[in-house]
Amino acid sequence: MTAWVIATRSRGKLAELVPMLAAHGISAIGLADAGLSESAAEAGIEVFDSFEANAVAKARHFAARTGQPCLADDSGLCIDALGGLPGVRSRRFARDAGWRVPVGVGEDAANAEAMLDACWNSGWAPPWAAHFACAAAFADGTRVVVTTGRSAGTIIPERAGDGGFGYDPWFMSADLGCTFAQASTAAKAQVSHRARAVAAVLAQLC
Repeated sequence: MTAWVIATRSRGKLAELVPMLAAHGISAIGLADAGLSESAAEAGIEVFDSFEANAVAKARHFAARTGQPCLADDSGLCIDALGGLPGVRSRRFARDAGWRVPVGVGEDAANAEAMLDACWNSGWAPPWAAHFACAAAFADGTRVVVTTGRSAGTIIPERAGDGGFGYDPWFMSADLGCTFAQASTAAKAQVSHRARAVAAVLAQLC
């Protein structure tokens, strides 16, 4: 069977998704492993206002580039106190807020600082109600399947845990009773927004 390409350069996402697909008998590789170097054109793919549209655009783009079945997702953190922000702009929240990321400070850390700053300035007291949302899309040149997943929790003001990536150390999962950064990969895979969205894709395809 032709391997699926997972449309991501994030090792964190691959660590979650590759075992999930393998459990369904599907081998999968990331963009780098597929031999696709990052191009400037990629910045123009996720330009839509919904997770679903961004995921579909990404799946179609990389399925066309690789000639292989492609699984893509677009996900983000939605905080009630911020009217649903960062939302689809979660990966770019610090830049959108005008933050100048210092040399040596990663984008994840800058986004988290911008997020916490916005939460404290919202007038709402912590912990802040939130959820992670995800749209997963599959494309293979002839069909497109898109589904969604959601995971509820709260944002805590102090990081907890060293695992995961992105906003995980500040997201206290309602399902797990710990942050996503404190949870094992296996535990997170049972309840995460991404896991739920991908499971729904697989339910339609397998």
